[in-house]
Amino acid sequence: MENIIQIDFAEEMKTSYRDYAMSVIIARALPDVRDGLKPVQRRILYAMSELGLAPDRPHRKSARIVGDTMGKYHPHGDSSIYDALVHMTEDYSLSIPLVDGHGNFGSIDGDGAAAMRYTEARLSFGAKTMLDNLDKNLVEFMPNFDESEKEPTVLPAMIPNLLINGTTGIAVGMATNIPPHNPGEVIDGVIAYMDRPNISIEKLMEYIPAPDFPTGGIIVNESELAEIYRTGEGRLKIRGKVDIEKGDAGRQNIVITQIPYTVAGNKTKLVENLSTLMKDRVFDEIYDVRDESSKEGIRIVVEVKKDRNIANLLNGLYKKTALEDTYSVNLLAVKNQQPITFHLKSLIEEFVLFQEELYTKEYSHLLSKAKHRLEIVNGLVRATDLIDLIIEILRGSNSVKQAKACLTSGNTTDIKFKSKGSEKIAKTLDFTENQADAILSMQLSKLIGLEIIKLHDEEKTLLENITSYERILSDKKELYKVIKGRLREFKKLFASPRKTLLTNAQNEGYVEEVKEEDIYILIDRFGYVKTLDATTYGRTNKDTKEEHSYTIQMKNTDKLCVFTAQGNLYQIKGMSLPKCKAKDKGTLIHALCKLEKEEVIGYFSFEQLFESMLLFTTERGYIKLVSGAEFETNRLVISSTKLEKEDKIVNITRLSASDILADNQKVIILTKEGLSLGFQLNEVAQLKRTSRGVKAISLLGEDKVVFGTSVSPDTETFIYNDKVLSAKKVRNRRRCARGQKTKLD
Repeated sequence: MENIIQIDFAEEMKTSYRDYAMSVIIARALPDVRDGLKPVQRRILYAMSELGLAPDRPHRKSARIVGDTMGKYHPHGDSSIYDALVHMTEDYSLSIPLVDGHGNFGSIDGDGAAAMRYTEARLSFGAKTMLDNLDKNLVEFMPNFDESEKEPTVLPAMIPNLLINGTTGIAVGMATNIPPHNPGEVIDGVIAYMDRPNISIEKLMEYIPAPDFPTGGIIVNESELAEIYRTGEGRLKIRGKVDIEKGDAGRQNIVITQIPYTVAGNKTKLVENLSTLMKDRVFDEIYDVRDESSKEGIRIVVEVKKDRNIANLLNGLYKKTALEDTYSVNLLAVKNQQPITFHLKSLIEEFVLFQEELYTKEYSHLLSKAKHRLEIVNGLVRATDLIDLIIEILRGSNSVKQAKACLTSGNTTDIKFKSKGSEKIAKTLDFTENQADAILSMQLSKLIGLEIIKLHDEEKTLLENITSYERILSDKKELYKVIKGRLREFKKLFASPRKTLLTNAQNEGYVEEVKEEDIYILIDRFGYVKTLDATTYGRTNKDTKEEHSYTIQMKNTDKLCVFTAQGNLYQIKGMSLPKCKAKDKGTLIHALCKLEKEEVIGYFSFEQLFESMLLFTTERGYIKLVSGAEFETNRLVISSTKLEKEDKIVNITRLSASDILADNQKVIILTKEGLSLGFQLNEVAQLKRTSRGVKAISLLGEDKVVFGTSVSPDTETFIYNDKVLSAKKVRNRRRCARGQKTKLD
C-alpha cells in the first residue's frame, strides 16, 4: 500500500495526451519557421553533411544515409526517413530540391522509389545554402536522443526555404499546408521588406503575387489571394494548363501540358480517371485518351469527337476530374516551441530576424577570427625585425618553455646571450602567448623578402576587414546590405520564370452533349448486357439475337429501367451502357447498377415506361396498376412499390393505353398449388407507386402466387416458366376463390 500512488484518471489522460500531442507537433509534424524544415528533414541533411556528401562529391547509398540518420539522430523507423529523403529529391514537389538523387526515386506519374539499397544521394546546391555555415557556431547544438552525439536545433538557412519549398504536415488537432513559391519572387519580397519594414501585405504581393507550383498550372481564384495571405488560411483553386490542337480525321485534341500541383506524384490516376470517363461514356464527346508524356514534359492528349463543343467538355473535365482541384492553404509553423499561424509578412519578418541573428554571429565570428590572425601577423612582422635577437634567444635557451618565457615576459634567466646589449633588449620583449607560439613554429622560409612583404599585405587586409566587420556589426543598415547582397547572389543561382499563371475564372458547368441515335440493348438469361447500334444489330444473325432473353430498342439518350422482385427500380443511362460487338459477352447488369443479390424481373426503356401502365403482381396476391409517369425521377434508384414483409413482386406487365381502354382485357393469376384466377382488367385499381395494391386472390395455407399477367380476349395461350398454357381454361374468380384446382395445359 505504501507504493500505490493515487492519481486522477481524467487528469492523467489529459496530461499524457497533451504531452503526446506536443511531441508530435514539435518533434515530428510541423516545420520550424526559421529554416522551414521538419526535424526528420533537418536530421537527414545534417547526417549527409557529416558524411561529407557535398554537391561536388560522389553519391552515397541511401541505405547508409538512412542508417546514419536513424542510428544517430532520428530513431523513428527507416521507412519514414527514406520517404522524407525521397521527397527532398522531387523537383515536381519542391522549387529547390534539397537532395540530389541518383537512381529510381519515383516519378510524377506515381511510381514509387526503388528500395534504399538501390538508390544513391548527395546534397544539392540548395541544401548547401542551409549547411555551409554550420562550422561558424551560428546555431545551437543539442544532445541527440541518447546523448552520444550533438545535432543542430535549426540549420543556418540563408534562403527563405519555408516559403520557397513549402511544406505539408498533419499533427494532432492541427495541420500545415504551405504552398511552394518562386525563389526569385520570394527573395525580391524579402529585400523589399528589408528596405521598408512597414510595407503592407498588398505591396508585398507586388513581389510575391501568388504561390508558384513546380508543376505549373493555373490559379483561377486570383481575387482571393490577398485574403489568404492576410489571414494565413484559405483555398486555392488550381487547374491544369491545356492547349487545343488539330487532330486526325477532322477531330480536335485537348492537350494537357501542365497538371495541378495536387496531382503531382499521381499523374497516372488522372489519366486513368479520364479513360474511365470515356469508357463509361460519362463524356460521350471523348474519342480517345493517350498519355504522351516524356522527359521533355507532360502531354496528356484527350481526342474529341468531330463537331463537339470543346469548351463545354473542358467544363465537364474541370468538374469531374482532378484537372481542377483545391489546395487548402494553412501557414502554420513552429516558433519558440509553439505552433503559430502566420501571414505572408510575418513569415518574411521571421526569416529576416533569423538572418539578422545568423549574420551577426557570422560577422562576430569573422571579427574574432580576423583579430586573432592580426595578433599573429603583428607578432610575425615584429619578429622579422628582431630575427637576429630571437635566434640568439633560441640558441641560448635550454628548452622551448624557457625561450617562450623570454619572448612573452622578457625573462632572460639562464639564457646565454652573446652580449649584454642583446640581453637588455630581450628583457623588453612582450609578445603575447599566441604570437610566441607562432614565432616558435615559424619556418625559416618566412624570412624571405617576398614572404615578409606578404605578411605586411596580410596585415593591411586584416585591418581593413576588421574595420568593415565592426562597421557591419554596429550599423543595421550595413548588416542589411550584406544580407541583401548575398540574397541577390542566391537569386541568380536559383531564380526561374514563373510557372503558375493567375486568373479569375468561373466553372460555367457542363451541359451533356449527346448525339442521339437508335440502339438495341441485348440481355441474356445470365444478366449480361450489351449495346449495339442500329447498323450492327441489322447485320447480326438470327441465332445470335435469339440467344438473348430481352431485346430492347431505345434511344441512347433514354434510360434503361431495371425492376427487381424486391421492389426497387434501377435506372441506367443509355450512354453508360457498354457498346459492344455482336459476339461480345457484355457486362453483368449487377456491375452497372449495383444490384447485389436482388432478382431482376423486368427491363423497359423509360420512354416505353412513361407512355404505359404497369400491372404489378406480388407473391402474397396483391395487384395494382401504376402509371409509368410515376417513375419519372433523376435518382438512379427508387422504390417501385410498397411490399409487405417477405413479399416480393412475381411479375410486371407493361400495358398500352389501348389495353387499358379495352373492356374485355383479362388478368390471369397462377399459384404454386396450381390454382388459377381470371378477371377483367378494369377491376384492377390504378394506384400510386408507393402504394401496396389490393388483394387479388385469397391463398390457402402456404400457397403463393407465382405468376400474373394480362391478356387480350383473343389470346388462346400464354407462356409461363417455358410452358404453353391455355388462357381460356383459366377459371373465373368465384371457383378459384373456393380453392378448387384448375388443370392447365
